[in-house]
Amino acid sequence: MLILLPPSERKKQGARTARLELETLCFSASLTPTRKSVITHRNPELFTLPTSPAIEIYSGVLYKALNYETLSLVAKRQANDRILIFSALFGVLRPLDQIPTYSAKFRNSEWKKPLSAALDGLGNQFIIDCRSSTYSTAWKSTSGLTVNVRVFEQKSGQRRVITHMSKKYRGELTRILVDNEDLCDPGELLQLARRHFDTELHSPTGAGPWLLDLIISA
Repeated sequence: MLILLPPSERKKQGARTARLELETLCFSASLTPTRKSVITHRNPELFTLPTSPAIEIYSGVLYKALNYETLSLVAKRQANDRILIFSALFGVLRPLDQIPTYSAKFRNSEWKKPLSAALDGLGNQFIIDCRSSTYSTAWKSTSGLTVNVRVFEQKSGQRRVITHMSKKYRGELTRILVDNEDLCDPGELLQLARRHFDTELHSPTGAGPWLLDLIISA
C-alpha cells in the first residue's frame, strides 16, 4: 500500500547541521539529475541550509492532523514505508528524507517525465491518493487499484466539496492508515475508513480511479 500526499505551504525551519545531499533522498538514481537542475536554477541557496526530515519540515493542516511525532514506533515505520510526499523542488520524498525549508511553486513540465520514470514501477501496488489537484497531475498510477480521496461537507441535506479543510481529514485518514495493517484493495479501505468517517466508495468510470468520499457533517 502507498499513500500519496501533497507537501504543505507552511513549513518549519530545518534544525540539523547537515546540509542537503541529493544522493541520500529516495529514488536518487532516477531523480537526482532533475532535483539538482531544478534547485540550481530556482533555489541554489538550499544547498547551504540546515535540514530536517521532510515529515518535520512540513507543518500545515494535513501534517498537524497526521501528527507523526505521536505515532507509535510501529506506526512510524509503516508511515516511512507507505507515504510518498510530492514536492515542487524534490519531485517526491519519503518522510525521513532530509531537506531544507523551501518555498516553490510546482511546475508539471519539470517533473512529469522524471516522476514517470521513477514511479511507474510502483503502479502494481494498492495506492491511496490524498494529493491536491496541483500535485495529482505530476504522476498518475496505471494501476486499477488506485483510490482518490475526496472530502465533502453535509449540511441541511446539501453536500458541497470541502477545499482547504479537506487537508485535515486527509491527514486524519493517513494517520489511521499508517496505524493499521497493510491494505490490499478498495473494499478493505472502505471497511477501515467506515470505523471513523461517514464514507462512500465509488467504482471507477472508464480508466479512472476508485473514489472514496469522506462525508463530514456540519
